[in-house]
Amino acid sequence: MTAPRAKAAPRSRPRRGRPPSTSLNPDLILDTALALVDREGADALTLRRLGSELGVNHTAVLRHFAGKDEILLGLAERLLQKAMDGFAPSKEWRPTLEALARRVRAVCVAHPQVAVLVATRVARREAEFHGADVVIAALRGAGFADRDAARYYRSLVDTALAVSSYEASVVALGSASREGDRRAWRREYLAVSPSRYPDLAAVAPYLAEADEDDQFETTLGLLLDAIALRARAV
Repeated sequence: MTAPRAKAAPRSRPRRGRPPSTSLNPDLILDTALALVDREGADALTLRRLGSELGVNHTAVLRHFAGKDEILLGLAERLLQKAMDGFAPSKEWRPTLEALARRVRAVCVAHPQVAVLVATRVARREAEFHGADVVIAALRGAGFADRDAARYYRSLVDTALAVSSYEASVVALGSASREGDRRAWRREYLAVSPSRYPDLAAVAPYLAEADEDDQFETTLGLLLDAIALRARAV
């Protein structure tokens, strides 16, 4: 008689909703970190918590990233990738810089917790290099020498990120806090004493009208107007 076949041992399955450790890769780790910070804020991003989200021991993450700081640089790069995705420079320098600044702002507002965490970092990766090349090409196309193009690039990027991350920090507040601050422009500022604060009282109605869009576009316009004046003097 033929001996009965031994039953094959059942395959071990990864925990539902979590990938097996063999599927770990940098993109998956960054996607998970991005989602975690979006959902719970910067304090939630620890190596142990990230490992738990991925269903692995946190040491497995360290096979792909040297530590948390490298993950943060990766998240900075991820935001820039989203901003640069599908971007095509205009033939003119100013529309190019305007469009790119608006894209950076949109990404920061879409991921406010991440933006506040990484906006000041230098990603030193492909998307950042691509963005830098686009901005510097626009400035050189406006007629600036290399030294000035480098200086204005730094000023433009730092200003766009500063304004965008400031707005992101507002978005990251709870809705009650945000609404309280908005009401202040429409209530407390409108109620200031004209005899004590005559100039503030004169413009108070217009302060309430200046929303986030107006603030960003005004700041961007002021900076680009200054660069345009210098370009005409080249």
